[in-house]
Amino acid sequence: MSITNQDLRKAGLKVTLPRVKILELLERSTEHHLSAEDIYKTLLEQGEDVGLATVYRVLTQFETAGIIERHQFENNYSVFEILQADHHDHIVCQNCGRVVEFTSPIIEAEQHAVAERFGFELTGHSLNLYVFCDKPECVEARKKRK
Repeated sequence: MSITNQDLRKAGLKVTLPRVKILELLERSTEHHLSAEDIYKTLLEQGEDVGLATVYRVLTQFETAGIIERHQFENNYSVFEILQADHHDHIVCQNCGRVVEFTSPIIEAEQHAVAERFGFELTGHSLNLYVFCDKPECVEARKKRK
């Protein structure tokens, strides 16, 4: 889903160069979960003159406008992704911070069943699985924890 300048205006935001650059970066990045620092560093590498405070301010504005979603995984480190129409959950490596998105019809159905069993109607949820991935340094970190 590509967000246009008109979408920014509908959200009550002026179309400014920093907003457009940050939005383009979030949309085009192969890494779907970027921190403000990641965005700032990438913009600097691209020769853009955008300050870190501006990046944080724009991300907060995008979050308030419902354009992006903030995730704070277990390490208390915020990452941002473009808000997606389809729901997904996350697997997060506790060592390197790698994030993988996944969906599971079985998990989705079970969450609804659990809510109903306790007399609730499920309206949303957030599921994060914390793991050690298969990178050699993460396998080593997992061994040290045991």
